Amino acid sequence: MTRIIVTRMALGAIVITFNFTVSGHAQNDAINDLKGRIFEAKTLQQTFAGGLKHCSELDGTNFYLQPRDRVLKLDDFHRSLDSLVLGRVFNPETKRPWSQEDAEARWAQVRKQALDDKANCALVASLPDLQKQLDDLQKQAAATQNKN
Repeated sequence: MTRIIVTRMALGAIVITFNFTVSGHAQNDAINDLKGRIFEAKTLQQTFAGGLKHCSELDGTNFYLQPRDRVLKLDDFHRSLDSLVLGRVFNPETKRPWSQEDAEARWAQVRKQALDDKANCALVASLPDLQKQLDDLQKQAAATQNKN
């Protein structure tokens, strides 16, 4: 009988230890994920600094053109691409006149850029909240560690 009780107690201790380990591992993963997102946001503050001042306009219908420090509307840009194709204007990237395929490729690229710009603005704007979440998780992890 004593042997059964000791075995059950040992199994209970193993389960409790496993639960702390699993929750600690999950907590560490969450902390590492937040640290990665914070690092990315801080990097964007430096690399996308010109675009950040235009975040109110970068809503997915516009994109930031860094070489000219301008925000362009997707619709206007699409019309410009059509004009380049119709006018058979020289495309310096391909070293031949603009083709419909060139215009479609560039159009897909700037639509993606518009979405990326919107996401970049959102990530940088969330930086204070991410840092607060990280602080809270680190405090929870420290409290959990002190209990063990």
